[in-house]
Amino acid sequence: MLSQTATNRIGEIDALRGMAIILMVIFHTIVDLTDLYGYAFNYHNGFWYYESKCSASLFIFLAGLSATLTASSLRRGSQLVVWGFTLTVITWLYSPDWYIRFGILHFLGISLLTYPLLKKQKPGALLLLSIIAFAIGCWAAQQIVPWSILLPLGLMPAGFQTMDYYPLFPWYSVFLLGVAAGKRFYSTKNSLYPGALFPRPLTSLGRYSLVIYLLHQPLLLVLLYYLHRII
Repeated sequence: MLSQTATNRIGEIDALRGMAIILMVIFHTIVDLTDLYGYAFNYHNGFWYYESKCSASLFIFLAGLSATLTASSLRRGSQLVVWGFTLTVITWLYSPDWYIRFGILHFLGISLLTYPLLKKQKPGALLLLSIIAFAIGCWAAQQIVPWSILLPLGLMPAGFQTMDYYPLFPWYSVFLLGVAAGKRFYSTKNSLYPGALFPRPLTSLGRYSLVIYLLHQPLLLVLLYYLHRII
């Protein structure tokens, strides 16, 4: 959900981020229809599960890529951490059993704050680090620990449940791939497709992805409520 500066937009990145937004909104619509209105969608497995992970992976990859294009990764990372913990408080008030402890905003914020440590790394080294991060994540997913404090690292206590969970391992591997791609393909900070016209609705969604992320769920809840009253 990190954007380039307004004076240096790269159309294909905004368009891809817009696609990720659309996938996210579709998935959350499916979740709301299932949890609140009894529709028989299975979003824990199968198509809808992988659709949501595709959206998240695209967001994370583009955040890593975009970090190489801006000088404000620390500021943006700090903002996302604040918003992440704001959602922690809101979701705890709404559902203490399922509240978000380390969701995608927490993850993206922390990842962006670590970007200065990656600035001098070459794409090959970043690829190796990505493989290591993924392997750590696979190992961590098989462990059971007695403390919730290790949740950001992917180590979960028994019976852990939450609305949104994107631990550093293995997801940091996707962020690292994005950073590697940015260094490899966008070293000049210019579009790979200069002059190309990408669909304006997609690029507009991509430019305001954080705002849409924060507002879409309340708007969805209101829209679905009124639609079901009409139907």
